[in-house]
Amino acid sequence: MSRVPLIVLTCVLALLGLTACGTTEPAGGGAPPSAAPAGGEVTLTDARGRQVTLPRPATRVVTLEWNATEHVVSLGVMPVGAADTAGYANWVKAAPLDPSVRDVGVRGEPSVDAIAALQPDLVVATDELPEGAVTQMESFAPVVFVPGGAVADPIGQMKRNTELIGRALGRDAEATAQIQQFDARLAEGRTQLAGRAGQRFVFADGYVEGGQVSIRPFTDGSLIGAVTTGLGLTNAWTEPGDATYGLGQTDVEGLTRVGDATFLYIVNDADGGDPFRNELGANAVWQSLPWVRTNQVDRLPDGIWVFGGPVSMQRYVDAAVAALNQA
Repeated sequence: MSRVPLIVLTCVLALLGLTACGTTEPAGGGAPPSAAPAGGEVTLTDARGRQVTLPRPATRVVTLEWNATEHVVSLGVMPVGAADTAGYANWVKAAPLDPSVRDVGVRGEPSVDAIAALQPDLVVATDELPEGAVTQMESFAPVVFVPGGAVADPIGQMKRNTELIGRALGRDAEATAQIQQFDARLAEGRTQLAGRAGQRFVFADGYVEGGQVSIRPFTDGSLIGAVTTGLGLTNAWTEPGDATYGLGQTDVEGLTRVGDATFLYIVNDADGGDPFRNELGANAVWQSLPWVRTNQVDRLPDGIWVFGGPVSMQRYVDAAVAALNQA
């Protein structure tokens, strides 16, 4: 599923015992190096706790997860390669890729040969990749890992990722400005929703699996959950989520445990469609839920990457404020 973050894909790979790269065809070509400020040696400590030294700020970057791709693009450097560029185009509208960016394979199982052919001076990954693939990549380029999420402090982790990648690119000022813009938009959104302070919400996505609709409610430990509570609302989904992204798991019957709330959701017509409208539209349990009966269901626009960076989160704040103020 394109909407699933890298850590889920990694678990699948681990179960299959995969330790090598995916395809082996070289990518060739790629985007020209992006202009970046001149600078000397850059030393970083990444999510693995490893110190990574770059001889200069990176300009030829390959990104292996969509949040990393968004960070790099939004900070003003177009990567030469990225994982699953078609999926990224569907799900991440805040920081579009140039057509020259080469696809280096699926997230979680990139083609090491394709990455090597692009001659990157930096590879940015999220969470875990097969160790064999990482070792191969480190033979020709520095690899920096950033966390995909952090349930204890999701907004803080997003900011730290922005700062780390900004430093790697020599874009420290741009990273600081981006974080400040996000903080200002969140504060503005809270003011715009002051009349709804404390309003209960559920935010979820959903997909069809084996003929059944699987629903992922986002907890307070998720980035979207934290941003929405930052707007002054109260998360009505209190059951635990996963340890990295703060995602719960339920079916339509599980939603009956929530009670009154506004239901916000995101899906994608280009990838999976809208199971809440299509598969659940005539479902008796769905129709019985308080937010359906009171018409408090809002689908947010396609292409807001809910695991993204400050620019995606600003796009989310815009959409959430618009939806809630029209309710």
